[in-house]
Amino acid sequence: MAETNQTNDFTEWYLQTVQQAELMSYSPVRGSIIFRPDGFELWEHIQEEFNKFLRQEGIRNAYFPMLIPKSFFMKEADHIEGFAPELPWVTEVGNEKLEEPLALRPTSETMIGSAFSDWINSYRDLPYEINQWANVFRWEKKTLPFLRTSEFLWQEGHTAHVDEADARRRTMRVLDEYARLCEEFLAIPVYKGQKTPSERFAGAVDTYSIEAMMKDGKAVQAGTSHYMGTKFAQAFDITYLNKENQHTLAHTTSWGVSTRLLGSLIMTHGDEKGLVFPPTVAPTQVVLLPVGPWKKNPAIMEKLDEIFANLKQKGIRVRLDDSDNSPGFKFNEWELKGACLRVECGPRDLENGHVMVKMRDLDEKVTVKFEDLENYIDEQLQAMTPRLLQAAKERNKANEHYDINTLDELKAHIEASKAAGKVPGFVLIGWDGTEETEAKIKEETGFTTRNIPFEVPMQKEFDIVSGKPAKHTLWIARAY
Repeated sequence: MAETNQTNDFTEWYLQTVQQAELMSYSPVRGSIIFRPDGFELWEHIQEEFNKFLRQEGIRNAYFPMLIPKSFFMKEADHIEGFAPELPWVTEVGNEKLEEPLALRPTSETMIGSAFSDWINSYRDLPYEINQWANVFRWEKKTLPFLRTSEFLWQEGHTAHVDEADARRRTMRVLDEYARLCEEFLAIPVYKGQKTPSERFAGAVDTYSIEAMMKDGKAVQAGTSHYMGTKFAQAFDITYLNKENQHTLAHTTSWGVSTRLLGSLIMTHGDEKGLVFPPTVAPTQVVLLPVGPWKKNPAIMEKLDEIFANLKQKGIRVRLDDSDNSPGFKFNEWELKGACLRVECGPRDLENGHVMVKMRDLDEKVTVKFEDLENYIDEQLQAMTPRLLQAAKERNKANEHYDINTLDELKAHIEASKAAGKVPGFVLIGWDGTEETEAKIKEETGFTTRNIPFEVPMQKEFDIVSGKPAKHTLWIARAY
């Protein structure tokens, strides 16, 4: 259990929890982390779930080299400008200088664009849609495990289409799937919308995002999907012969979610006791604990072994903790690690033909008969993910603010929240469409524009800074 609680210092709580729960360790390289088995398993379950979507859509996985020639970046000016400050370069091997510097990939648009140019020749080749699971590098100055590291893991999808309409369909179809993945699989409610031009992906025509609100009211950009237009097709000569026998530029998209989802998962559901995971993704769904003087009664372990075997056969991720630690220590440890459901069995339980069951997100323990246990576990694991999602939605709603209409009111809201020990949350504002407004909000409050929501809770008539008529209504928040 973290020494610092969430209210006093949420970030410190997070740092202590992810290490004590053995999700990660720090690497000797600045800004990079080691994924320990529980941490990496979370990512594996996300991979498995998203791969189902890819297979349904006919999108296949591939893999591209990590090293990208500098000349590739120079072909798309906005792209190189957007990533230049974060790019690590390989310039020599042994004592030999390379003829051309090679970047460690920050994303793969350029490498995949070059490949698409070779692979796509006719309209019959389109749409061409692939995905890769990979590591990427962005040399971050300020890092936080899982949420912002110099090297991280992600999936990146890249597609080419005959026209804008088809490319935009793919862009939005993926965004919808990201929202489903977060809400139904990870129990993280999200806000879908379009990024402002200044927050757009480098080289994209339009960027769309899902934004998640953490327990401390800060935002995490949980996933993005980009319509690239023909910019990369022009830069890398991705053309095809259409039905009229004319060479035509393809329209491309790219989209990705990363291990930031793990940070979002922890910051959305975690509590003072440690991690809380929905069963869909939890490394340990059920933990079995012998309690009392169990070593003097072999029948207790025999019963737990039987339960363990039955649950494992059903595909439930179950652990049996027969360590010499005290029951209290074990309870704390498995709550810290986010086990969804705890089963306790001692001499009196065995005698009475039942076990004690405790759900991670509920306070009370429940007595369950041996013969009812498997069905009870199934029901509870099914119920927990929607319950976590509902709790997170209610918390988000309590931290959404619609009545702030000027910069002074925003500053006053931030100060009042701080004084009351509350989180400033997400604020809905009017925006006149200028970068000057965005810059002033960020400079004076630390809030950044998150997205222009597709579902607007209420229309704002005037810009929060200039007072001019609002062109858009959008969400702003402090962000990780």
